[in-house]
Amino acid sequence: MKYLAEINVMPLADLLDPQGKAVEARLHDMGLKNIKNVRIGKHIVVEVEAASEAEAYKLLEKACQDLLHNPTVEMYGINITTLE
Repeated sequence: MKYLAEINVMPLADLLDPQGKAVEARLHDMGLKNIKNVRIGKHIVVEVEAASEAEAYKLLEKACQDLLHNPTVEMYGINITTLE
């Protein structure tokens, strides 16, 4: 089976996000003061072939843990949909 996965990697909630703070400050400079708590992360889209969704999730989790995120400063979430 083929699956489409969307992986979101975000800074841990307890950590300062300098890029998010810079974007928030610029938005406020533009008069958009109601926008708050901006966090900047990564959105990764991949296709994966696996026998089941559970196997696909396992493969994607390994990819996240070994390469796509830094557990010291980031968290991740995986959403999978079937392509076939």
